[in-house]
Amino acid sequence: MTRFDNLFQQGLAGFAAQGRMRACKQWHAAGPGLLQHPDTGAVLVDFSSNDYLGLRTNPLLSARGMAWAQAEGSGSGASRLVTGTPPQTMALEQRLASLKGMEAARIFSSGWQANASVVPALARLSAQVTGAPAIIVADRFIHASLYHGCAAAGVRPKRFRHNDLAHLDTLLGQESGDGLKIVLTESVFSMDGDRADIEQLRAITLRHNAFLCVDEAHATGILGTQGKGLVNGQADLVVATFSKALGGMGAFVAASEAVCRWLDNTASGFIYSTAPSPMVLGAVDAALDLLPGMADQRAHVAGLASAFRQRMACAGLDVGLSATQIVPVVVGAEHTALALARLVEQAGFLAVAIRPPTVPPGGCRLRVVFHAHHTEAQMEGLAAAIIEGVGACAAEMKG
Repeated sequence: MTRFDNLFQQGLAGFAAQGRMRACKQWHAAGPGLLQHPDTGAVLVDFSSNDYLGLRTNPLLSARGMAWAQAEGSGSGASRLVTGTPPQTMALEQRLASLKGMEAARIFSSGWQANASVVPALARLSAQVTGAPAIIVADRFIHASLYHGCAAAGVRPKRFRHNDLAHLDTLLGQESGDGLKIVLTESVFSMDGDRADIEQLRAITLRHNAFLCVDEAHATGILGTQGKGLVNGQADLVVATFSKALGGMGAFVAASEAVCRWLDNTASGFIYSTAPSPMVLGAVDAALDLLPGMADQRAHVAGLASAFRQRMACAGLDVGLSATQIVPVVVGAEHTALALARLVEQAGFLAVAIRPPTVPPGGCRLRVVFHAHHTEAQMEGLAAAIIEGVGACAAEMKG
């Protein structure tokens, strides 16, 4: 105990009163898409993780990871600018660039690190080359890591209404300064499961000579032709992760060779961070081998999500504008979302409650995520548990 613990306890009490307290629970894998409590033995069907294709437990990924580790070691040892880069990592970056229809790519240790590093690097280009501060215009629902990047860059972004591209067009048209105009968005939004109109974004940014940066974390591997995502070469820079549909850990940035060389020299997360483990990168290499042949799995996930949305709609529940494997069931208040998540867990399913600051106040929800290993029976069971749980929560409120 420290002399400041009373302050921290007061702060935590505030979170608890708001229904916003968070804590890590203990679970371990009990099979594809299953989690088991180490003490009670209770097994839940996982509808919360981002393992969209079920590759996290694919034996080819672990075998390739071990092979790369045997060749290069369990860790990289340092930043790539210190000890260099193995040839297979360079080849992997070329595969990643091709996946996104770009000239080049650079690997980062996480999606957070990539986003938080890229934005300040782009802002620095504006200051150094144009002599004017960057102008950042962002979808208001971008990930916290991109907002962190804006803060690190010392730039307060102008926010356009979520997926309102007419508003984006207006905001860009109001800017007449010499600074680099940077548009930040996502192709699939992680809490709402809706998509951005990439073609229209491209047209608007071309018209205003703006640099389009798209986070493809939740599209890569699971959406688009052969799992390539939704951007298809229509952005100036793409950030994507290995930790979701690709079943691993880490991230990459894909762009032109000039942009990637600029990041080599200005992206703090690349310069000052130890490079990812060869074990991690070997698993990514194996996942890329599998992606083209997983059309059936992608179609299965899409079908489950579509059927679930229909079940929720028939029950009068709000799933927003979801059009992907991510389906929010919006219930409003923090305590309602927490109560519903507990009831769903008691029925044998993990669908965690998402609360502020991850989502806006009043927008609390269960975030339901579909994976290739889910069955129709599991989807129907979850739908029934949610509908029954919503009814129980409503009855308790009336009582």
